[in-house]
Amino acid sequence: MKTSQPCSIDDLDPGQWDALVPAGQPFLRHAFLQALELSGSVGGRSGWSPAHQSWFDAQGTLCAAIPGYLKSHSYGEYVFDHGWADACARAGIQYYPKLLCAIPFSPVSGARLLGTPEALSNMLDVLPETLAERGLSSAHINFTDPKADGLLQGREGWLERYGCQFHWHNRGYRDFQDFLDTLSSRKRKQMRKEREQVAAQNLDFDWRTGSQLSELEWDFVYTCYANTYRVRSQLPYLTRSFFSLLAQNMPESIRVVMAVQNNQPIAMAFSLIDGDSLYGRYWGCLGEFDRLHFETCFYQGMDYAIAHGIKRFDAGAQGEHKLIRGFEPVITRSWHYLCHPGLRNAVADFLQEEREGVSQYAKEACSLLPYRQQTSD
Repeated sequence: MKTSQPCSIDDLDPGQWDALVPAGQPFLRHAFLQALELSGSVGGRSGWSPAHQSWFDAQGTLCAAIPGYLKSHSYGEYVFDHGWADACARAGIQYYPKLLCAIPFSPVSGARLLGTPEALSNMLDVLPETLAERGLSSAHINFTDPKADGLLQGREGWLERYGCQFHWHNRGYRDFQDFLDTLSSRKRKQMRKEREQVAAQNLDFDWRTGSQLSELEWDFVYTCYANTYRVRSQLPYLTRSFFSLLAQNMPESIRVVMAVQNNQPIAMAFSLIDGDSLYGRYWGCLGEFDRLHFETCFYQGMDYAIAHGIKRFDAGAQGEHKLIRGFEPVITRSWHYLCHPGLRNAVADFLQEEREGVSQYAKEACSLLPYRQQTSD
């Protein structure tokens, strides 16, 4: 077996790559990563240089891979290491470039180490040498699944980090009212009131798949998406062409709900779907409407999951506003290999305390859930 130089996704055979991707992982599909690269959302001057790691058998077949990027900054990752970079700058240690193994701009947990355990173990064994050869300070594998956790646990030099997200679980509800019936009366009334406030604004909601949207409608989707960044005086991570490429190559995985008022679309939420999970990713609105964000990004997704028998709804990062609407705390994991011994030791001490804090936070968050067994009427 042999490893290859880090490469673009276009340098790897789509069929062989996708054969390594587990079911229910739309963000790892060759078409998704290719759309990021071809659209210019990564590469160029973005600070994300594609550097996918690959391992081939004697016949030249891809048998293991890790999606990766060389990073010259720490934006768009959702596992924040700005403090580590600042500490390095003060100490005169070079932190960038670094190797990030993750899905750009998508804080969704899933497979990161693709292939057989034997081949992946070999890849991980040589990774420190690869970092040294390329002048990289570190490697970071974000939002891992249990397979990756098992391969990295106890491996020399790798540090585990916890995070916390909030996901909603469909426990076989017949409809939204059936879900509401599981809540305390106060929270049940609050959610009803929020939905009634949206309905009173003469708003309707229209769900589409990727193939059901015209290019003009994709223009609207992108305008909404970009507006969420522009109101904060930031540039959007994704380019307009990313959405068209994704709609062209994996339309069956796309779900977009558009909020419509007087026959005019005024907001949207973009999601991907695969297996038993719905992943809410991007949202945007072209005006101010009371409670519209909660309806479009949360309640509509919950409705859709119930209607289509989807078991899990991951509506993205951040959380307390999700918690009180029935989204439950979930511990996420990332792994970090820092080449500088002093930095590694300092970060290891920090992460030990942070893991304890995150675990306690998640435990306390469970006590704030709106379900009747947690909250009395």
